[in-house]
Amino acid sequence: MPRMDWKQAIKHWRALPREEQRRIRLSRLPRKVARSMAFEGEPVELAVLRREHARLETPLVTSKHASAS
Repeated sequence: MPRMDWKQAIKHWRALPREEQRRIRLSRLPRKVARSMAFEGEPVELAVLRREHARLETPLVTSKHASAS
């Protein structure tokens, strides 16, 4: 994809479906957290954050049926 100026980037972002915007936002969280923690002097490995993020994204499986509550 060719480089876009900021106006084109905004137009492109707004044209994306909401679910795609959400997926992109969530995929960027581990890197943002790692950069923020490093800035605060508490570096953390990006791989650790990515694993935790992936773990949190997977739906929890319970043995209790939804209608049993």
